[in-house]
Amino acid sequence: MAGVSHDIRHLWPVYKNIRHFWNSMLNTTDGQELERPTTKLELTKCLSYDKMTPHVILLIGHIVSPQEVYHQSLLMLLSLLVSSWIGDTCRNSNAQGGKIGSDRTTQSNNSRFVPSKKMLSKIVFSKFVVGLIWLSNTLFTPWLSEFQPPKDLAPKFSRDPQTLKLASTDFGRTVYKTPWAVFEPSSVSDISALISFSNSLSTPFTIATRGRAHSTLGQAMAQGDGVVLNMTNLINFRKGSGISVSCSPSGYCYADVGGEQLWIDVLHASLKHGLTPLSFANYLYLTVGGTLSNAGISGRAFRFGPQISNVLELDVVTGKGELVTCSPEKGSKLFFAALGGLGQFGVITRARIPLAPAPTRANQEYLTSFSERSDTNAPDFVNGELLFSNQNQLDLYPYPISDQQRIISLVTNHGIIYVLELVKYYDKNSQARAEEEVANLVKRLNFLPTFSFKSNASYEEFLDRVHTRELEDKPLGIWDLPHAWLDMFVPSSRISDVNEGALKGIVLKQNLSPGVCEIYPMNRNKLYMKEEKKA
Repeated sequence: MAGVSHDIRHLWPVYKNIRHFWNSMLNTTDGQELERPTTKLELTKCLSYDKMTPHVILLIGHIVSPQEVYHQSLLMLLSLLVSSWIGDTCRNSNAQGGKIGSDRTTQSNNSRFVPSKKMLSKIVFSKFVVGLIWLSNTLFTPWLSEFQPPKDLAPKFSRDPQTLKLASTDFGRTVYKTPWAVFEPSSVSDISALISFSNSLSTPFTIATRGRAHSTLGQAMAQGDGVVLNMTNLINFRKGSGISVSCSPSGYCYADVGGEQLWIDVLHASLKHGLTPLSFANYLYLTVGGTLSNAGISGRAFRFGPQISNVLELDVVTGKGELVTCSPEKGSKLFFAALGGLGQFGVITRARIPLAPAPTRANQEYLTSFSERSDTNAPDFVNGELLFSNQNQLDLYPYPISDQQRIISLVTNHGIIYVLELVKYYDKNSQARAEEEVANLVKRLNFLPTFSFKSNASYEEFLDRVHTRELEDKPLGIWDLPHAWLDMFVPSSRISDVNEGALKGIVLKQNLSPGVCEIYPMNRNKLYMKEEKKA
């Protein structure tokens, strides 16, 4: 019965909203009782609204999740009864001969509304229908009937419509799932308590961990009777303690970082000490726990591996609600399962990230080629991008405006263009050497000499370049378009087959319109798999 009581508590404000709606329809003020119409004009208006009631029900009675069935059914039945009441009063008024110009006060005082037998039968039938709907609702979501969270947890379940709406989609904007509630933790112990509470029910509810929801296929969502765990809410309670930089006497440095923290904040905190993490994703406004639950791949992965290969230790809340500290040496099974485990083996609440001395500048070089050959030795960042002649809009953001028309012509002539982005980091003491190394790297590549473009930026500006692009695209609505993206690993031995069979044989030949296509090289020996065997 706890679930029923929960819904009934929300019914009164809904009833008030319906009454306000009908009052506004009848030109009355909020707080007044609905008055029996006394003129032909009011009678006509009343009957027309009586006819449109089914449409009103569809608008008001939209069911957000299975748990709303009982609540919304009461709401709809209430709307039906109000409609029936208006219809009866209209008919009574008409029978009493209401006329234009008649004395409203006299009629309203002397006329007493008596519900018809038809209306009374509707009320009895409505109670029967509500009972059936409640029974089916209980059967479909059995855990709801025993949903009695501890007092300290109950206020942290949010069912605010706007909160549920935000939790019902992700960056991909191709999948929509509305959870039953969003859980807003204020401590790691709240996360443990949430999982333990779910396990205590005869039918545990699903829990989806959510950071910045940069997934593209609904991985950070929970549908129906599920609960979304909003990790970013922890930022409000860490009070600046979510990122801690430490160095051992031997000079080895690391950062202990809360799983809810953003990588951009990790970068800022480490740069204050002249340090930086070794591996980043291309977009830094993501949570540490979020990318570590996936992989964290960028143009740095070929040298240092993905982000999951650059972790020393984790705190994980397991599926039993236990907080466990693990590493390659201690609790290695949980450690390697949580890294890249898509949140299926636990919630990452802390990660220890190794740090290295930070450079100050980044020298970028864009090389354009259609020979499909490249060979690099020692850049700090390597990223490949494809430009297609049948793309809706070419991404020419990195190139000088004066050269963009030349690039468009090149893409049009060849159908597909291969772009290689090389980056070399340096500081004020190593700029000359970095420029020389870039020149040596470029000499070994086969590309169009007149299509080589250079740029220079600070280390932080380069790492945060995608966010800069976001700030420009958001006002135009581009950033919020659907992102039906596909990520896949291709062995180097098959990359030519993918190029000939998929890119040329399908995308170009069938004149499909692709989106952004990026390629990141990776080395298997940069993954944690070797360390896992040792552990």
